[in-house]
Amino acid sequence: MAKETTVLKSKDIFSKAFEFTKADEVRAAGLYPYFKPLTATDGTVVEIEGNQVIMAGSNNYLGLTNDPRVIEAARSAIIKYGTGCTGSRYLNGTLDIHLELEDKLAAFMKKEACVLFSTGYQTNEGSIQTIAGRNDVIFSDKDNHACIVVGTLCSAAKTVRYQHNDMDHLRKLLEREDPNVGKIIVSDGVFSMSGTLAKIPELVALAKEFGARLYLDDAHAIGVVGDKGRGSASVFNLLDDVDLISGTFSKSFASLGGFIVGDRPVIEYIRHFSPAHIFSASMPPANVATVLKALEILQEETWRLDRLEEISDYMRNGLRELGFNVWTSQTPIIPVVIGDMMSCFQFWKDLFEAGVYVNAVIPPAVPAGQSLVRTSYSATHTNDQLDMILEAFRKVGLKHGIINNNGHSQIGS
Repeated sequence: MAKETTVLKSKDIFSKAFEFTKADEVRAAGLYPYFKPLTATDGTVVEIEGNQVIMAGSNNYLGLTNDPRVIEAARSAIIKYGTGCTGSRYLNGTLDIHLELEDKLAAFMKKEACVLFSTGYQTNEGSIQTIAGRNDVIFSDKDNHACIVVGTLCSAAKTVRYQHNDMDHLRKLLEREDPNVGKIIVSDGVFSMSGTLAKIPELVALAKEFGARLYLDDAHAIGVVGDKGRGSASVFNLLDDVDLISGTFSKSFASLGGFIVGDRPVIEYIRHFSPAHIFSASMPPANVATVLKALEILQEETWRLDRLEEISDYMRNGLRELGFNVWTSQTPIIPVVIGDMMSCFQFWKDLFEAGVYVNAVIPPAVPAGQSLVRTSYSATHTNDQLDMILEAFRKVGLKHGIINNNGHSQIGS
């Protein structure tokens, strides 16, 4: 008689995907705010689904994505070098303009050396896991960007997370660690959801006291705040006191890619050992040329930084006067707290229909009950556009009961 074979039924690894229905439910309600294709843009006005709306949700801080000089620089690079490098920087993918950009960024940031990465995300992921190894400890702010979190997870180092911008908690964690292990504190310079600055003077002081290195991700700070746009540390005149500063080209620099600057031996170590750098194709020529031109414009046209600060203050004050809760924003990133997730989606849709595009942000990116629409501004927004944005927020805020006619928020701060 044949022996029966028992077949064990295992859990399908795709089950989590099949069980994910929330996106379809929100689409069915007509409230889905993500992956909206832009069919045209001039930077401050975009066309989506046949509608022209004011863009109040991009990271085009200096307004350079449609600048004719930037476009011409990219076009010229394609004609000279072609469309891609077809290899990593480590092997056949280094162009003379890669080296030129690294030198100019190091000089701009007043550091010894710079190395480029293919994206801003890879910059932090690839640098953190390379610098922090076994027997080292990473101290990471709980509100740090996802790429920092992934970098810590990829690292062989121990990672401890301190409460957001809580220097007392960070001190306690530093005191608990073995003083003989390598230590690095990692923080966003400007936090991408709240628009607030890190407490850099306190971070510098703690790093020195406990013999730790300090690493800032200035993706939303370089070309936005500080001395001639040099980022968060320069706001406090502390560039020399920060060991590593990373940045991205997908925001103020109107392109794609990333970089990190610091002491030459450290940057050379990252250059030769970071998997994200060694095993990724290098930045295409047009991207590099775009950044070179944007960096030149940033340094020559300082009015863009002044205008960006003026706009940020105007919108932050305007939204607060209407009664909205904008947390403690200090930059062109200005969150507007709505509360419930589905209410946030409806608020987003009503703003869109009123001619304004923003970003809906929901948990886990923000705390439960604190869903928000994230607004951000460009130096090229006009005064009329800013007033139109405020008027749209006023009408939609009243409709949803988020504010009242007396300029008071109806939700907690």
